[in-house]
Amino acid sequence: MDTAQEFETHRPRLFSLAYRMLGSAAEAEDAVQDAYLRWHGIEPGQVAAPGPWLAKVVTNLCLNRLTSARAQREEYAGPWLPEPVGTGAGALGPMETAEQRDAVSFAVLTMMERLSPPERACVVLRDAFEYSHRDIAGVLDCSEANARQLYRRAKQHLADGRPRFTSSREQDGELLARFLAAAAEGAMTQLEQLLSDQVVVWSDGGGKVSAALRPVVGRDNAARFLVGLFSRWVNGAQIGFAEANGVPAVVSWEDGELTAFGALELGEDGVTGIRLVRNPDKLAFLATQLRELSQNA
Repeated sequence: MDTAQEFETHRPRLFSLAYRMLGSAAEAEDAVQDAYLRWHGIEPGQVAAPGPWLAKVVTNLCLNRLTSARAQREEYAGPWLPEPVGTGAGALGPMETAEQRDAVSFAVLTMMERLSPPERACVVLRDAFEYSHRDIAGVLDCSEANARQLYRRAKQHLADGRPRFTSSREQDGELLARFLAAAAEGAMTQLEQLLSDQVVVWSDGGGKVSAALRPVVGRDNAARFLVGLFSRWVNGAQIGFAEANGVPAVVSWEDGELTAFGALELGEDGVTGIRLVRNPDKLAFLATQLRELSQNA
């Protein structure tokens, strides 16, 4: 097996690692490509264990990107949300358990923004790739005790903000269908019945398309916002479903272009969060995935 073929066997795992670190499919692809250039520049046989070596390279590339990305995201127009990635075909690994789906959910990826880059690396390597604390210390060039402390602190930050309710795929799919029907029909009463009192709607337009510049909070405000939004979508738009980030989601196509993505978060008293991505740059990767699925169907 030549060096290019060897790298391709690791590419899916490296992309999954980079995406979890960065929350951006485009940046993850760039990081993996940069890792390939480094891999291509070494002498054959110089690396005894390609998998761990490449994982360390990608992790460090992501750490560098996170440092610069944090400043950019502070100046982002409106709420920042991760890029959606289709997970039905295994792009981010198995999605068989609630824990696996939760790890790539919009809620968790958004909360990961609160962590320092090393903390984020610890959580991803430990939880998603089952690295030992000793191996994580080797990747981050720190002591094992420091790696343990980083991981413990990061998990506490995530636990403080993570919802306590876990839903099944069936519950998510059923709720999404009811939600979409109520919003599309402008049925305010039915829509409000699905929403939690303290529901929050985040809308990411990135300053490139119209979107709410602040989160929309509360049942009444959210229902009005969503009905108004869907009343514009249904004219000339094709609404459908897709699995992304481990959950069923709604997508909107106009003239062959993916124009919107929406994912729900479910709590004990109804929908607690709605995350809408409308920034066209953040929809490009998912659009390519969905077109490939359609062609191969």
